[in-house]
Amino acid sequence: MKIYTPTGRLAPARTTSTTSLGTLAGKRIGILENRKPNSRLLMTHLAERLCERTGAELVAIESKNAAIAASDQLLGQLTKEVELVLTGSAD
Repeated sequence: MKIYTPTGRLAPARTTSTTSLGTLAGKRIGILENRKPNSRLLMTHLAERLCERTGAELVAIESKNAAIAASDQLLGQLTKEVELVLTGSAD
């Protein structure tokens, strides 16, 4: 019997970070909604509460199919229109 060790060299993690928005006051919030049941309701309610509490503005709600990644075109559009995107709703 031959036993293999599961250890090996780890490559350094490739991470990038973005600059902090600092404050949401005056910022534009977008929603990338995935069409799961109640996700639009949940994300919109969350965004509206954030806007009330911080002075941000809800300007965009976009939908995509939950089974596929958002297109480059959609992500580019959101990049131009908003400073913060809320996304992610699971079953």
